[in-house]
Amino acid sequence: MTPYRYTFDPAVPADELGDTLVLAVIAAEALHGESQTRLDAGHAVGDGGRVVVIDAGTAVGRDLNRLFVGFATREFGPDSFRVERAEPAPAARPEPAAA
Repeated sequence: MTPYRYTFDPAVPADELGDTLVLAVIAAEALHGESQTRLDAGHAVGDGGRVVVIDAGTAVGRDLNRLFVGFATREFGPDSFRVERAEPAPAARPEPAAA
């Protein structure tokens, strides 16, 4: 898992940011198909719509990142957000089965 965290300026409308992410997902689906995109392009929105995290651990996820950053830069400007590689969440450990 290679997550990238995009943090947007408060001046960027959260609903428009969400629309931009949806557009990037649709574009990724055009490249990789709907099923593969659903399986391999993990993403989440947080902090009231100001933070977007996209997993770039697969080819589909890398393309989603490229599409999203391109659309966001074009729509909101290059100085409207910062992007950083986020620390991956620790892997969940399976619970031992009860006897």
